[in-house]
Amino acid sequence: MSDEDQVTVVHEGGSNTGKWLLLLLAAIYVAASLYFLVDLRGRVTQLAQNQASAQKQIGELTTRMQSAEAEAETLGQQVGITKKELSQRAAQLQAAQRAAEERLAKEQKEQITAVSGDIAGVKTDVGGVKTDLGQTKTDLAATRAKLESTVGDLGLQSGLIARTRDDLEVLKHRGDRQYYEFTLLKGAKPQAVSTVSLQIRKIDAKRGKYTLNVTSDDKTIEKKDRNVNEPIQFYTGRDHMLYELVVWTLDKNKATGYVSTPKNAPVPVTASPTASNQ
Repeated sequence: MSDEDQVTVVHEGGSNTGKWLLLLLAAIYVAASLYFLVDLRGRVTQLAQNQASAQKQIGELTTRMQSAEAEAETLGQQVGITKKELSQRAAQLQAAQRAAEERLAKEQKEQITAVSGDIAGVKTDVGGVKTDLGQTKTDLAATRAKLESTVGDLGLQSGLIARTRDDLEVLKHRGDRQYYEFTLLKGAKPQAVSTVSLQIRKIDAKRGKYTLNVTSDDKTIEKKDRNVNEPIQFYTGRDHMLYELVVWTLDKNKATGYVSTPKNAPVPVTASPTASNQ
C-alpha cells in the first residue's frame, strides 16, 4: 500500500478545543485560589497570635512599671524625691504605654484590612471562573441540541449526524462510536480512512453534490450524486458492520467529512489514538 493509502487522521480542532482547555485551566485556577485562601487564613491566624503576644508583652510592661513605681517611691524616699515628682513620672510612663498600644492596634487593623481585601479579590476571581464554566456548559448544551438523527442512503435509521467539527467533538465525547475525519482531493488516488478506502470522483460545490467511491472488502461501491450532510451507509468486515460516512463541506476540488464506525469495529494499526473517540 502506498503512502497515499495510509490513514489520514485529522487532529481534533476548532473552537471546542479552547472550551475544554478553558475547563482544565479554570479547574487549576480554582484549586490555586483555594490554596491562596487557606494561606490567607493562616496569615490571619498568625496575626491573631502576634496580637496575643503583644498583649502579653504589654501586660509584662505594666507589671514592670508597677514594680518600678514601687521601687521609685522607695528610692525617692531614700534620696528625697517628692511624691509629686513620682506621680509625674508615672503619668509619663502611662502615656507612653497608651501610645504603644494605639500604635500596635493601628498596625494590626491595617494588616487585617489588607488581608480581607486580598480574600475579597480571590472570591471575585473565583466567581468569574464559575461564570466562564457556566457559559462553556451552556455552549456545549446548545451544540448537543443542534445534533440530529436521520435516515441514511440505505434507508436505515442513522445515529446523530455532525454537520460541523464542533458537532463532531460532541459526538466523540459521547463515546457511542468511533470517528475518523478525512479530506479527499479530486483526482487523487483512493485514500485509506479507518478500514476502508475513499476516492472522490465528482464535485458539484454549487449544488452541494458529489460522487464517491467506497472500497471495502475488495469491493468498490459508487455513491453517486450524494448531498452534503447526507449519511452514506455501507456494510463491511466479516461481522457485516454498518459504517456511516458524512461529507460536510465541498469546494471546487476538495471534500471534507468523517467516517463513523461501531465502537467494537476493527481499528487500523496505523491509526493515531486521537483519530477516534477514546
